[in-house]
Amino acid sequence: MKTIVITGGTDGMGAALARHYLREGDRVVVVGRSRAKFEALLASSTADGVAATGRASFIAADLSLVAESERVVEQIRPSHERIDVLVLAASFIRQKRHETAEGHEASWVLFFVSKYILVAGLASLLANSDRPIVVNTSVPGAKAGAIDFDDLESAQRFSFARSNAQQRRANELLGVLVTSNNPALTYLTWGPRRLVRTSLAGDVGRGMKIASVVLGAVAGQRPDDAIAPIIALVADPPAGRAAYRGATQVALVQGPDDTDDARRLEAQTAALVTGR
Repeated sequence: MKTIVITGGTDGMGAALARHYLREGDRVVVVGRSRAKFEALLASSTADGVAATGRASFIAADLSLVAESERVVEQIRPSHERIDVLVLAASFIRQKRHETAEGHEASWVLFFVSKYILVAGLASLLANSDRPIVVNTSVPGAKAGAIDFDDLESAQRFSFARSNAQQRRANELLGVLVTSNNPALTYLTWGPRRLVRTSLAGDVGRGMKIASVVLGAVAGQRPDDAIAPIIALVADPPAGRAAYRGATQVALVQGPDDTDDARRLEAQTAALVTGR
């Protein structure tokens, strides 16, 4: 029995992965914002004949808050001997800059800082697995120079596209860090090949909501279909770092200063976490 931790595990692809691994007989920890959605996930699994009692647990958390991400780590560590697969799939799209009660930019914390906290905080449990895997659904392919180290939280200049590119590149550099600390770990930066037919969680304009619904209905794939490549990669993972769009491996974006950039990002993120 494997232990699978899934952030964003109550919606879309995260929920589809949770249902799959419960069907496989694994232990699944779901991190999400809605207990009601988790209960609905359990009900749908039970309706499919899956007995998930004792194998499914839920941690309610808003991962756009640093303290919440730290609390998730503190809840998981004492109750598990190891983590075999950590899926980082939490999402809440914001078109505009939003500062949280902690004084940090919400998207930066949700899409990168929370992942840094979880990977670093759960590193010892991942190290206890024979084949530890981190699947980060941040979508590969951002340019090597996408990060503005002088403005990580986009306080001086914010746009949705710039914020998105910076988060994606930071998550690729996170892979540089974690695989150097644990050479046995597989770190997959992954994104779907096609649109996924799912609800759009976020604070976005009417135009984006309509476009998401229309495009999803016309060209989107079901979450259960979209996760098939992830399931295959977890079953037979490549070594080290790798990037995929759907089932297709793509080249890792490599810059001349990746190692230094990764360490710089680590230092600034650690300072954000400890200094909030």
